[in-house]
Amino acid sequence: MCAEKKKFILDLPLKVILTEEGTSHFLSHKKQLLNLKLADNRSAHGVSMEHFSPGSLQNMILLDYISKMEISMPEFVSHRQEVMDLSKLIVFSILYKQFDREIYGQIIQCECVRLYNRSHPSALIDEKTQIPEKQLRATLAMKDSLIQAARKTILDPVWKSIMANNEYSPEEKNVFLLMTEKFLNRLSLMNWYIIIKFYKEDGFTEILSILRQQLANYMTKSKVAEYISVMVMELALNNENNNVKKAAKYLYQGIDNADTLIFDPKVRSEIVKELQRRHELVFISWTLGGGSMSIGKQGLLQITLFNKDDEFQEVKESIESKMASNNKKKSLIDFYRQMPEGQEGTDLGLYYLSYLEDACKKVNIKFESLVNQSSASDLTIINLKFNF
Repeated sequence: MCAEKKKFILDLPLKVILTEEGTSHFLSHKKQLLNLKLADNRSAHGVSMEHFSPGSLQNMILLDYISKMEISMPEFVSHRQEVMDLSKLIVFSILYKQFDREIYGQIIQCECVRLYNRSHPSALIDEKTQIPEKQLRATLAMKDSLIQAARKTILDPVWKSIMANNEYSPEEKNVFLLMTEKFLNRLSLMNWYIIIKFYKEDGFTEILSILRQQLANYMTKSKVAEYISVMVMELALNNENNNVKKAAKYLYQGIDNADTLIFDPKVRSEIVKELQRRHELVFISWTLGGGSMSIGKQGLLQITLFNKDDEFQEVKESIESKMASNNKKKSLIDFYRQMPEGQEGTDLGLYYLSYLEDACKKVNIKFESLVNQSSASDLTIINLKFNF
């Protein structure tokens, strides 16, 4: 669950679409942007990478520089761990941002902050307060010992509670200890500024209570990242297998059961090369809810998976149209149940989906899954929508 930085470099063909903030940052640093064509045939400005640092990508997400990411490959089996790590990294990034926003929104309503605002009307601390980053860093740099003391005050009871909980396995305890520290480490400078400002003041216990409660809340929410990454991988592999089977029938016509050929590594390798040549790929995209100005949408995440075949131009152009007349829409669970008998992965997919739905429900994450299937082709578009 905490593997978003497990590997120093991820080797995946990633397209990154930038927000206005991201575009401005790159242009101001004289970085050249590309006009990238996405799976839905839309074009947008961004950057393309074959190898990237998970930490750098996460920093871009936390700074609201990214609106969408997309990868496309003919096969995912050989990149299984990297795709799962990327998926978890994206989910954790959204959780870190939501945690920071919730903390700020709650602590500026605390009584000690309100009393301060009444006494200092020219230096209010509220939702409109903006202090330059350079000034915040300079202020906090002089109070490092106080920050460490505050961290210990916040974390010690949380960690004791985790270690004393007999319902957690030793592995879960280690993960939760690490996650609570990571969430606290990713608090914004502004939040730390407020924490340190009121650390020794009357009324700080209210801020302390908010921090501990939200750490416990988001520690539990972090479980969902693992379930989402497994579900995404399962869907990608199902799409990959469908493409491989179609290509096997095309390449090995006359053989009674071409499907059995795909289990031969050499044959499968040839099939994958053919899929690449024909541009029959599996696409995964992660659309983030919005940048700093997208009020109420920052916690949204939409993950879209689909096969793509260059022969079906009309279908490609209508992917985003909910009113497309040739698309049948159903829930993901119905999609699994209606798969042909004997379809590989059906039971496993339902199993993962059940866990994901239950996990989201327990931590109040809204989850919806929809499948659009085209009657004009074998193209299937799966949407997983989350509101954290």
